Amino acid sequence: MVRRILFATLAVAPIAVALHYVADLPQTVEFVISALALVPLAWLIGEATEHAAEHTGPGIGGFLNATFGNAPELIIALIAVHEGLTEVVRGSLTGSVVSNLLLVLGAALIAGGRGKLDRLSSFVSFGLLAFATLVLLIPAIPSWDGNPDRDSLAALSVPVSIVLLVVYVGATWFSLRRHSAIHIASDDEIDAWSLRTALVALALATMATAFVAEILVGSLEVFSEKAGLSQFFVAAVIVAIVGNAAEHGGAVVVAFRGKIALAGEIALSSAAQVAVFLIPAVALISWLIEPLALSFRPVEIAALGGSVALTTLVLFGGHSSRLRGALLIGGYAIVVVAFLLTGDR
Repeated sequence: MVRRILFATLAVAPIAVALHYVADLPQTVEFVISALALVPLAWLIGEATEHAAEHTGPGIGGFLNATFGNAPELIIALIAVHEGLTEVVRGSLTGSVVSNLLLVLGAALIAGGRGKLDRLSSFVSFGLLAFATLVLLIPAIPSWDGNPDRDSLAALSVPVSIVLLVVYVGATWFSLRRHSAIHIASDDEIDAWSLRTALVALALATMATAFVAEILVGSLEVFSEKAGLSQFFVAAVIVAIVGNAAEHGGAVVVAFRGKIALAGEIALSSAAQVAVFLIPAVALISWLIEPLALSFRPVEIAALGGSVALTTLVLFGGHSSRLRGALLIGGYAIVVVAFLLTGDR
């Protein structure tokens, strides 16, 4: 049922693009439509990646999942870099990590109830997230005084990004040796698409995402102004959730079906992947557009560190429960309020 709805809502993407070029819609309306259009596109990218991975083996499959699984967030971030919206870039990346850790994992625990998590895998993710948070302090702390986008900080972000990517490669190698890539169960058992079908779907969905993301980023400033919200809040909360919406829903559905260990793995590995793969990837690729400094604000570092600490504390024993899920959701609510009160830099 969910798959059918997502397939049907793919039509929103061409409608959003057509209306952008043909109709003179208010930018607030464009933002809402493009945000809605990104949800099924993100799902299709994930779906096509999963099917392509069936034909490539775990090694290349893991690479495909890392590269294209984060395509919506990557495209949004790079377009925002091109538009000079550096706070939007950093906010959306921070929000993606935090929402995976607290919102998605919390919702999954509530949906799944009591169960056991893969403790070793969880602590690998916690370790990656803690390491990333500490390493990101290197370019972040100097940015708290002076221009956060100065060239010296962008240059300092390069070795930091390389270190994070090296750690990511090592962690991925460990994960692939330990178990095969994670697959989210769908509503119905289906055979894998052909490799050609999967790659064509992946290419089309990625191109459509680029068009829709451009509309989303282009209308973000006006939307935030009309809504009375800071651009940082819109990026860290709304854009971050939209970019991961399909994956978030998948984790909750899996948990509801009793596969709480898999649901926890999805949320935690997604958060870790953003921290040690997507953030440095955006920073390095940005040098082809406009160098991006990983100058995260104190509230962002606090949100990252606090989220990792809370999740580690709640799941230290490797057990899940609805109470633990509620604690994580409560933590996310606190972060959202903090982001709301902080405003733009």
